[in-house]
Amino acid sequence: MENSQPRGEKRPTEPPRKRAGITTFTASAIAVADMVGIGVFTSLGFQVADITSAFSVILLWVVGGVVALCGALSYAELAAALPRSGGEYHFLSRIYHPAVGFMAGWLSATVGFAAPIAIAAIAFGAYFDGVLPGVASPLWLGLIAAWAIALVHLSGLRQGTRFHNISTIFKILFIVCFIIAGFAYGTPQDISFAPSAVDLTHISAAPFFIGLVFVMYSYSGWNASVYIIDEVQDPQRSVPRSLLIATLIVLVLYVGLNALFLYTTPMDKMAGQVEVALVAGRHIFGETGGDIVGALICFGLIATISAMTWIGPRVTKVMGEDLPLLGVFARQTRNGVPAAAIALQTVIVTVLILTQSFEKVVNYIQFAITLSSFLAVLGVMVLRYRRPDLPRPVRTWGYPVTPVIFLLVTGFMMAYLLAERPVESLAGLATLLAGLAVYAFSPKRKPGASQGVSIGE
Repeated sequence: MENSQPRGEKRPTEPPRKRAGITTFTASAIAVADMVGIGVFTSLGFQVADITSAFSVILLWVVGGVVALCGALSYAELAAALPRSGGEYHFLSRIYHPAVGFMAGWLSATVGFAAPIAIAAIAFGAYFDGVLPGVASPLWLGLIAAWAIALVHLSGLRQGTRFHNISTIFKILFIVCFIIAGFAYGTPQDISFAPSAVDLTHISAAPFFIGLVFVMYSYSGWNASVYIIDEVQDPQRSVPRSLLIATLIVLVLYVGLNALFLYTTPMDKMAGQVEVALVAGRHIFGETGGDIVGALICFGLIATISAMTWIGPRVTKVMGEDLPLLGVFARQTRNGVPAAAIALQTVIVTVLILTQSFEKVVNYIQFAITLSSFLAVLGVMVLRYRRPDLPRPVRTWGYPVTPVIFLLVTGFMMAYLLAERPVESLAGLATLLAGLAVYAFSPKRKPGASQGVSIGE
């Protein structure tokens, strides 16, 4: 990134907002926790079924991390130039039109965060039951986890920050210790991480690019800190830094975990397996390995649920600041939390868990979520062209190559989703259009609300 502040230019006036004590460390912890969920512990089994080269598989995770880093670099410019919470809701409203932003915000406020929380909560229940069987049903364990974490964040910003930082540190330390112990005690397999001529065949084949789609899902969450910009100290510096720090940390963790699985466990044992981490854990540490990995995933999911419980309601809160129809969700408690927005998301999570409909919801919102991030990164280029005068304290490093890489990969992902899951993808678009209908029939924005920069200005 490049620092740039044109001389003689004044920043657009932003409405005064109270800055809470969210540091770069906490903002980074939110993004790390949001990224590291179930994906990295399950994806490898599908990859090695078609890609039999260790180098090619590791390259897949490196490429995915680089693409996520390209997205983070692009969002860093947007976060510094347009500093307000809300993520894509705010960015798309400022870059294109408030209706476009509202569609992205509508998705986030309804099921965009609630469905992944429901999946993580049920997975928590399943792994907890595996480690300590018979305590309660996985469904109720998942509900208890979701409710308990919501209560922590309802208790106040300070309490939520402390809880999240501790759970994320525990998560990272657990993964690092698992990687070190695995390499120390695991039995090396007859594989090589060095490139060879056959890798050119793997890299240029369809399975590699299809595998990249699922790797990118594992990296989703790299943009988490942009949803809470208003709560971050010195956001124009801290948020861009948190995006880069978190993405780099997760890239290293993902490469380390997958290298460990390949180094210690035969590929034919992992091929086609969903719970590949459990397979590798048992192969490294014997039968107790399953419990070790189960505990790793189980307690690591606490931080994942915490991150999404934190950031999801902030989108609803910002929407409430702009639209009287949603004004109740803009209210904060004395402890600095949007209680109504957190309660709404928790209710949706509860319904999804009880009806067991969250997997279908996640399948159909993937296209819409990918489209939102695509439009945001494209917006970096749109703003450069339409608003060259806009102060940019941070500029995207490697522009325009950096955003183009992200746009090409996410464009491929959307094409793949349309081809492989047309019904779900079109349903996701229908959800966006439903948000457009809500926006069209809602009252006008409050006088003096932050309308942002119009492209036509």
